[in-house]
Amino acid sequence: MKEIKRDLYLNKLINKQWNGMVKIITGIRRCGKSYLLFELFRKYLLDSGVANNHIIALSLDDDENKKYRNPANLSKYLKSKIKNDDDKFYILLDEAQLAITKNEYQNNNMIELYGILNSLLKHKNVDIYITGSNSKFLSSDILTEFRGRGDEVRVHPLSFLEFMSVYPNDSYAGYRDYSLYGGLPYVASIENSDDKITYLNNLFKNTYLKDIIERHNLKGDIVMDTLVDILSSNTATLTNPTKLANSFVSNSIKTNANTISTYIDYLIDAFIISKTQRYDIKGKKYIGSPFKYYFEDIGLRNARLNFRQIEPTHAMENILYNELIIRGFNVDVGVVEKYTKNSKGQNTKVILEVDFVCNKGSQRYYIQSAFSIPDINKMSQEQESFNRIDDSFKKVIVVQDNVAPWHNEKGYLIINILDFLLNPNSLEL
Repeated sequence: MKEIKRDLYLNKLINKQWNGMVKIITGIRRCGKSYLLFELFRKYLLDSGVANNHIIALSLDDDENKKYRNPANLSKYLKSKIKNDDDKFYILLDEAQLAITKNEYQNNNMIELYGILNSLLKHKNVDIYITGSNSKFLSSDILTEFRGRGDEVRVHPLSFLEFMSVYPNDSYAGYRDYSLYGGLPYVASIENSDDKITYLNNLFKNTYLKDIIERHNLKGDIVMDTLVDILSSNTATLTNPTKLANSFVSNSIKTNANTISTYIDYLIDAFIISKTQRYDIKGKKYIGSPFKYYFEDIGLRNARLNFRQIEPTHAMENILYNELIIRGFNVDVGVVEKYTKNSKGQNTKVILEVDFVCNKGSQRYYIQSAFSIPDINKMSQEQESFNRIDDSFKKVIVVQDNVAPWHNEKGYLIINILDFLLNPNSLEL
């Protein structure tokens, strides 16, 4: 298999060199953080003339390095490698959160680990890069320990563009496979479909859920396992912890909204899912519950459903959401109001939805994931919410129909999903 370059993230690391901060590479397990740091970035350093013995690389998830999960041992090892204050050294530390024990986020090990990293930062000849696989590692309290000297680089599974850089067939076959098996790098290297399915199922059960269960002491609790299945079935659907808790009744499982809310936070902390809020576009305010939940990788979501119930509309919306996040946007679900008369002639308020309100700095885009627009009635339906937005930000309808990008009479861009995903500048068309 050809090398997957991951230039988006590599360039971020290159641009952050020697900025006086600890570069923290985060993301779901198996999304390619270690490969980015130990292969791509290390190769860049070597090609740039950095001596091999000036790159201190340590992977804490290797059993042979288990002793360095103790912060004291880790500190002693790292400092022993920095032998000359006149030379520059790079520290590459993989899965740094493993140097923090259970009950990690309030105990002394947390303070000690960050104390070590902050102490190393005082050496002007040391540049530090670490990876972590849960977002608690970057909570506001933890970042405070860095005293403003932590700099996050979030890594995601392969975008469709990255996926196609190593995919052997055409983009239509590629999208079919990508929307089914997702973009985890190792999955992209597996040729046999059954092997892809086995890998994804084992990864979800034996790595992701096992990590959460052990970290939060949930052994014997079937609520988390059931919740993941329910969220998988309700991807891109408005819901909230109360509605989700009610879904457990049919499974004869007792739980409550507070427990569900806590467990959802665990899944978000592990980067397995993301939550989007509803935003009142005209009122310019967040509405709150209900929310939409999207999976970090569509293949993992499909695996939880045993590759049944694979609605192409929901898969496409999830893939679009992930692409927008990769492009650096903050993404919300948009809401606009419409008033109409009911059968009794009374005024009735109708809520119309914009799938994605995307913000980055002064940029904003409104995006609908429409799947297919076979006729004028469907077009009218998809653009109705756009028609009620009175600002001039760009409005885009993404479809799976095989059409060239075009603008309709209202100036809205209609673009095929492949053209959207394969062109990093597709929003500028």
